[in-house]
Amino acid sequence: MTMFTKLKQYKDLRDQAKDIQGVLAQETVYADKAGGKVQVVMDGNQHVNGLTIDQEMLKPERKIELEKAVQEAFNDAVKKSQMAMAKKAREMGNLNLPWLS
Repeated sequence: MTMFTKLKQYKDLRDQAKDIQGVLAQETVYADKAGGKVQVVMDGNQHVNGLTIDQEMLKPERKIELEKAVQEAFNDAVKKSQMAMAKKAREMGNLNLPWLS
């Protein structure tokens, strides 16, 4: 395999990654915990677009519960965005992205 061929493959892979990144920016995932009192909104690129915390959760005596709910909501949103990422990549067809194998 020539150096030129390797460079072209790298460019093609980079172009595919950019394409899927653009598509994923249009995806939105939602995660809520603590009965909906903590909500995270994230796009398919795992960029956080929103965080909502109910006023009741801000009471000092609920600090530990709030911390746990925020952590769980973020983890859930990341998981959902990863699933959206894999689904979109498959839908876009013959993408040669190693993490989808």
